[in-house]
Amino acid sequence: RVHLITYDEDPRLYGIVQRLADKAGLPMPEVGISEVPMPNAFATGRNPKNAAVVATRPLLNMLNDDELEGVLAHELTHVKNRDILVMSVASTMASLVSYITRMAVWASIFSGSDEDNGGGHLIIALLADMLLPIAAMLVQLGVSRNREYMADEGGARLTGKPMALASALRTIESGCSSRAPTL
Repeated sequence: RVHLITYDEDPRLYGIVQRLADKAGLPMPEVGISEVPMPNAFATGRNPKNAAVVATRPLLNMLNDDELEGVLAHELTHVKNRDILVMSVASTMASLVSYITRMAVWASIFSGSDEDNGGGHLIIALLADMLLPIAAMLVQLGVSRNREYMADEGGARLTGKPMALASALRTIESGCSSRAPTL
């Protein structure tokens, strides 16, 4: 549910992305707006030549220009660092570990060689099947958190206004909590 825009449709958003892309030495990404009701922004694309940066309407309404610039600089840093590709590889590796350990369990069940060691191979395979996917997920989460910190730093350096990004994050957090349903 993203509508790609031109400069004429939203000069504020498009202009900020254009200035930041030029400053970062990136090709101009596609720019979009989503009407999702939560304030958010994201970048996508496997490399800078195929990137898109999207902001939701509530985010655009909630942030001033400096704050919006900080958030969009954060997203463009993800593009510059190819974080979408990095996270795709990390996710694929975690899935591969899960698949291999599951295959080891089935191989242990049907191999018939466990008669010699009292089921030791099956026990090891079951333990690996339980523990290795958790370890892979923790590595993936660690990589993700690291990339987020790098994007925060890169966005702050790109704009030269780190406090604007911090202010934007506080504003987004309060905007999200004020929209949360009460129990």
